[in-house]
Amino acid sequence: MPVSITPTEPPESAGPADSAASAAQADAPALRLYDSAARAIVPLAPTATPGLVTIYLCGATVQGSPHIGHMRSGIAFDVLRRWLERCGQEVRLIRNVTDIDDKILSKSAAAEPPVPWWAWAQRFEREFDAAYRALGVDAPTYEPRATGHIPEMIDLVQRLLDAGHAYVGESGNVYYDVRSLPGYGSLTNQRLEDLATTEDESQLDDDVEADKRDPRDFALWKAAKPTEPADAAWEAPWGRGRPGWHLECSAMSRRYLGETFDIHGGGIDLRFPHHENEQAQSHGAGWGFARHWVHNAWVTIKGEKMSKSLGNSLVVAELLKRYDAAVLRLALGTVHHRSTVEFSEETLADAAALWERLSGAILRAYEFCDGGDANPVDASAEQVRARALPAEFTAAMDEDLNLAGAMAVIHATLKALNVALTQAAPSGGQGADDALRASVTGLALDLRSQLDVLGLDPLSEPWRTRVLDGAGSSQGGAAMEALDRLIRHDLDERAQARAAKDWARADALRDKLTGAGVIVEDSPSGARWHLA
Repeated sequence: MPVSITPTEPPESAGPADSAASAAQADAPALRLYDSAARAIVPLAPTATPGLVTIYLCGATVQGSPHIGHMRSGIAFDVLRRWLERCGQEVRLIRNVTDIDDKILSKSAAAEPPVPWWAWAQRFEREFDAAYRALGVDAPTYEPRATGHIPEMIDLVQRLLDAGHAYVGESGNVYYDVRSLPGYGSLTNQRLEDLATTEDESQLDDDVEADKRDPRDFALWKAAKPTEPADAAWEAPWGRGRPGWHLECSAMSRRYLGETFDIHGGGIDLRFPHHENEQAQSHGAGWGFARHWVHNAWVTIKGEKMSKSLGNSLVVAELLKRYDAAVLRLALGTVHHRSTVEFSEETLADAAALWERLSGAILRAYEFCDGGDANPVDASAEQVRARALPAEFTAAMDEDLNLAGAMAVIHATLKALNVALTQAAPSGGQGADDALRASVTGLALDLRSQLDVLGLDPLSEPWRTRVLDGAGSSQGGAAMEALDRLIRHDLDERAQARAAKDWARADALRDKLTGAGVIVEDSPSGARWHLA
């Protein structure tokens, strides 16, 4: 299956419409994705501009510190974006920030001492940004804040009022009339008569419920309350207030991606009511909205969904004190996006061991090929991304981002590289046969190229410095640093034994480490170790 398709000239008999269709088809990616609305794997069909894929991803409500459950979505869609770009597509990715919300207002007011709601939101927006960067998630094309788009939201409410899909309550709240849209419930395959409410539990309160015509209607605009900060409300034709949670995304997706766009993404827990209500608003406004819906599964701890309310969430900043960021990314980002990630110490230990093998192999190849004007293993990102990928890797990624299939190819490439490095070790970097050096270089670049799609190329940012310093693998955590010190003690003793030609002692120390699952490799610059 090709990575990209070269556009071809349409037949001479083709008219303008046929020519445009042919060009669009030629530029279309080969990717097939599971569409949550269609409940099937379907070909990705970009909407308007050939070669451009538009994505709206529900970002953070900046009410508190980011935990790994939040990062799952960011990493999953970062991989999607990287794959589309690798296939020659331009990607316009919008990831919003919800910086005005009931929870932000309540938590900022309850702080000791109380904090202005906007300061509270900005504090945690910065924490989210730091977490994304630490885990190698590329910045979105645009990252709009809800408070920066109040005029667009007011316009959308007015449009829904004019179309008969909304009404104003006596207290100044504005509601969406769910019975006015025949297709309500189509995203999540639910019947309106089976629903008690279409509001999220965190959004329910007596003031909002007071003057609904139907308890299943949801709030588009919330009237200002005397108990809330005066600067947390905006003037509107129907009265001063603030936007409802769902309204924000409909307005911002239209602002940056147009009335119809390719993919709407987010965590599976957002499908109802948030995404269902977004779709109702946008369809009520007459917009096509999202052509495809892609949802990632959540992160669980011992089978229990991660959330702050359960008290078992793991804050990214705290985890990074114990584990290397690459290990966290590998644990979260090499599981299929529709599969639950079971997060545990065992999961992290497995990820740490795998990262040690991957980054260690690339580092050994880098050291083996060092010595000339330019290290061929240390190719630029552009050169790495220009390398052809194995057909099996491409086929796996094109079929709903099948990471299990892609990882199988990565493991095969890693094994081949380790074999080549083992053959190269006796001769060393300078005296190695040219063919052997070329083999090591090619396999290392192949491995880098495949890992780059997953955001885990050891010689790219943000992993590069730590890997080249020899501390960038799983040794980022305190436990692995302690293990490194213990192993280094035995390696130093072994080096002394070899210098004294005490071969029996040197062999005994190596056998001891091998028995503990530690592989020792000798090189011109000294012995290195990695986990088996």
